[in-house]
Amino acid sequence: MSTTDLGGAATPPRKTFLGHPRGLVVLFFTEMWERFSYYGMRALLIFYLTQHFLFGPAEAQGIYAAYAALVYLMPVIGGMIADKYLGSRKAVVIGAVLLVVGHFTMAFEGSGGRDFLTVGGTEYAIEVDGRGQDRRMFVIDGDQRTEILISAEGVSTVGAEPSAAIAADAVGGAVAEAVTGQQPPAATEAAAPTAASAGAFPATIAPDGYSIRTVRDMQAEPILFLALSFIIVGVGFLKANISTVVGALYEQNDPRRDGGFTLFYVGINLGSFLATAACSYLGFTYGWGYGFGLAGIGMLLGLITFLLGQSWLEGRGAPPVPLEGRKVLGVPVVPFFWVAGLVTVFPIWMLMQRSEVVQAILIPVAAVTFLLVVGYTVLRLKGAERSRMLVAQVLIFFSVLFWALFEQAGSSLSLFADQSTELPAWFNAGYTQMFNPGIIVLGGPLMAALWVWLGKRNREPSTPIKFSLALMFVGLGFLVLMWASGNMANDDFRVPLLFLFMTYFFHTVGELLLSPVGLSMVTKLSVERVVGLMMGVWFLSSSVAHIVAGIIAQATATPTVAGIVTDRALALETYGSVFGTIGLTGVGVGVFLLLLSPLLKKGMAGVR
Repeated sequence: MSTTDLGGAATPPRKTFLGHPRGLVVLFFTEMWERFSYYGMRALLIFYLTQHFLFGPAEAQGIYAAYAALVYLMPVIGGMIADKYLGSRKAVVIGAVLLVVGHFTMAFEGSGGRDFLTVGGTEYAIEVDGRGQDRRMFVIDGDQRTEILISAEGVSTVGAEPSAAIAADAVGGAVAEAVTGQQPPAATEAAAPTAASAGAFPATIAPDGYSIRTVRDMQAEPILFLALSFIIVGVGFLKANISTVVGALYEQNDPRRDGGFTLFYVGINLGSFLATAACSYLGFTYGWGYGFGLAGIGMLLGLITFLLGQSWLEGRGAPPVPLEGRKVLGVPVVPFFWVAGLVTVFPIWMLMQRSEVVQAILIPVAAVTFLLVVGYTVLRLKGAERSRMLVAQVLIFFSVLFWALFEQAGSSLSLFADQSTELPAWFNAGYTQMFNPGIIVLGGPLMAALWVWLGKRNREPSTPIKFSLALMFVGLGFLVLMWASGNMANDDFRVPLLFLFMTYFFHTVGELLLSPVGLSMVTKLSVERVVGLMMGVWFLSSSVAHIVAGIIAQATATPTVAGIVTDRALALETYGSVFGTIGLTGVGVGVFLLLLSPLLKKGMAGVR
């Protein structure tokens, strides 16, 4: 990871905006639009996988986990490339272009998956209208669509209406008659009966009286994974390096530095909030492609902002060594990494189609890496260096559990919002992703002010205590949902939205406790000669946390047909059980870490 001010110790920028270097404005809006694209897409992804491509919840959550894990792993490589060859600015441009390609490719929907219901030897195609909680399921029964409900009691019919083809023929016939004055052929002639029209669809079917067959869209699925792969590689080039450019705007001891990063953090969450609202609205109301397309437009605006604002950066984030004449494997540096970025998309594309392989590889690699770092610390270091490094490693280990629970937001908590939460008619499940960034934008400054107030009185909690409180808060959030699932569900087995909001509130408090001090903790406690390695371990742990998050999320999965859960009672019971288990785990581990905190604080040897 890039940890140095790559712009060097040049003279501070002369022109400012609101007391900060003008370049911060460029980076603020670049990152805002980049986060707009990332979180706008994330708000839709799990629903897109389950409702459009008809992946089962467990498989979809596995795909999401592999995607998120690689998104957090690739910046380790992107940061090293920028540090050694490209410099942060050029790496950001490469990443932004790849992201634009990826997000716009996501807008290609294809036909999606298709479920078929077989009863009594006759197979019926299933269609679903809508994408929110009010979506309706139909079987195509000859010249009619019959609305059905699938539940634990089996299949029951709700009503019938003309099929889409018949309805279209009827409309077209009416128009033809109005124009020509001639009556069109009967609609029954225009649409020949299908095999399913041999008899009326049964009014009720027992649970063991039918079967479901899913046909996947094997043309569009590879394009989906290709789009995700472009995004993964693009984030690898951009994520770490744009933060490095922010740091390069300030001298090492510039008192404005922390304030600049705070404003930058606001940009991240503002982009996330706006994206979740806008992309969710378009995706759920008009079609997934519209939501993903808007995310692509956001990333394109970010790229344009960065390119047009180069002069305001005043040379900061430049290559560590002038690029003229430099080559890699005989190829000039910049073209080499453009090609390398494109080539890297292919193996990532292969991995995304086998998400279980990511899990099988990443966890053992992380475990071995962590053990090697611990071994190096114990055998090669002494005194305060050893104790500080060990404290850093302990806190990194505990952070994996925090992020594994926190990152349920994009998978199990999103599906919980859709399947087991009572949402207002105007509200879709994607909107719940607005809670976290909205709370950060409003509450982040208050939390920062609290630390300043406590710091002046020498009462600010130590880093280990903040980590322990973060774990307790994230666990408490899940205990809220466990209680609500058992006590507050309505007759449709849905809990009020207030409880899901409370969960996000507690999780966000936990994030504000841990996230701002995480990277700082690694840099302060690590031995200088291995600080880059420890930063890599930190990001590797975040990557592993997403794999663990996927395993947890998969435990919440229950059967669905056409993306609609078939047993609401079982779904709510399963969510309540899993959330209760991980909630108690989070609180319990947080208490354990709190008890360890005096020992860890002593091991930090004076570092806060």
